[in-house]
Amino acid sequence: MQLAQLHHNNTNSEDFESSLLSFEKLDRASPDLWPEQLPGVSEFAASFKNPITNSPPKWMAELESEDIEMLKELGSLTTANLMEKVKGLQNLAYQLGLEESREMTRGKFLNILERPKK
Repeated sequence: MQLAQLHHNNTNSEDFESSLLSFEKLDRASPDLWPEQLPGVSEFAASFKNPITNSPPKWMAELESEDIEMLKELGSLTTANLMEKVKGLQNLAYQLGLEESREMTRGKFLNILERPKK
């Protein structure tokens, strides 16, 4: 009796699993069904499929050795250290803004920014 019940349960679970299968074929080539989510991503991904050349990318060709060292340094920082670096840059930008404002006010009072009269 138990063996028959077990076989009956097994058959039901196989029927249930087979009822879940879908034999629908989706055409992934259609741009309407599968639009590009981010413009330019497919070209970017395709560039990595090409064989790697020895020449550096265009954006790296303009970098000097100091720039490359800074990139390596920033790339080696932890998230917390990188956030600290960003906060330091924000503080520096704020201080420079204050200094520029003081110098512009000073220049205004000294009349050094007026155009010469013709």
